[in-house]
Amino acid sequence: MSVELPELFYRIKDNGAAVFRVVPETRQKRIDLEQIATVNTRNSEVKVQNKAEVTDAEMTAMKVWIRERQSVLAIREIDTIHRTIDDMNRTAHWVQSKASPEQLDAVTDKLLMAIYDLRQVLVRKKADSMSGRSSSS
Repeated sequence: MSVELPELFYRIKDNGAAVFRVVPETRQKRIDLEQIATVNTRNSEVKVQNKAEVTDAEMTAMKVWIRERQSVLAIREIDTIHRTIDDMNRTAHWVQSKASPEQLDAVTDKLLMAIYDLRQVLVRKKADSMSGRSSSS
């Protein structure tokens, strides 16, 4: 059974990945990974590692990977927000129907502060968008 190996392997880490060239057969008859670069998904930067010689095709592949990864992360981010909305609804149900007084004492202040903070930011952003201003704070 033969498996086609990719030319590059991306070890995901915060804000990007370490990029390895896949060396399919070494003298020991095993796959080897040679780190050639690190990529940053926040600023789309590619940093070549250890004076590795990176081909144009590899550089192009890394840039394509960055764009695809940024797209995946953007989709996950909005999905996380939708899940948060669901969690808030489940929390309201829990508070109303299941929470004991002790459980409520343990979480109420933190929940109220988080909700207050979120409400403040949402109201400011909504007001800015209605007035045509842009606010990033």
